[in-house]
Amino acid sequence: MRKTLLTLTLAAAPFAAFADTLDDLKAQGFARIAIANEPPFTSVAADGTVSGAAPDVAREIFKRLGVPEVVASISEYGAMIPGLQARRHDAITAGLFMKPERCQAVAYSEPVLCDAEAFLVPKGNPKGYKSYADIAADPEGTIGAPGGGTEEKLALEAGVPRDRVIVVPDGQSGLKMLQDGRIDVYSLPVLSISDLMAKAGDPNLEMFAPVVGAPVYCDGAAFRKEDASLRDAFDVELAKMKESGEFAAIIEPYGFSAAAAMSTSRAQLCGE
Repeated sequence: MRKTLLTLTLAAAPFAAFADTLDDLKAQGFARIAIANEPPFTSVAADGTVSGAAPDVAREIFKRLGVPEVVASISEYGAMIPGLQARRHDAITAGLFMKPERCQAVAYSEPVLCDAEAFLVPKGNPKGYKSYADIAADPEGTIGAPGGGTEEKLALEAGVPRDRVIVVPDGQSGLKMLQDGRIDVYSLPVLSISDLMAKAGDPNLEMFAPVVGAPVYCDGAAFRKEDASLRDAFDVELAKMKESGEFAAIIEPYGFSAAAAMSTSRAQLCGE
């Protein structure tokens, strides 16, 4: 996996001229991206190299657009959009989830990294659960979920009776209950289920995501409003990668679901 050299730029970047079009970026040979240091979205090693799902996707797309390198700057989330608007960055690729108010301030790409609700189920998903409503419709179906969490609320709202929604204190307990057959499905967000599966290494389990009808939270690469043409070019390459499977090959080793990103759109998430 290629790594990106990190430029620790917490103040204004010392560039005499700021690139704001694809032609400008091609001419200078790199794009400046704002990141956080929040694995698995982004990750900064002790030697200053950057990896993570968001920079890896951005790097590949910019390369396809004729921009061979990306230079990353660490930024706090609250400073990312002001920094973009002040032209300290050319794009934000940092797990900055789309919200209507953010969509008013920046031009988001189509979804890249999403966290959605997921089911941990026995291999083959023998009961065929795809939604919380499916569990409600099974008179014997049981689901494990954190007490007071989103998953418990979604299950109850879907009509799963209280006595079939089993409160689970932590991830390892939910995993063990599923392995022991005490629950039929365990529900958490995609990233949490992915982490549990990676640690368990149990070939008899699998993840189903995204849960049909449940909320999906996604980021996208964010550009300045006046750089909508650059955003559109980014979207073209992103769509090609989603279609070919190259997108999944980049993000799924980090625990993200390509299916989740492909299940929604900028228009839905931004309320357009």
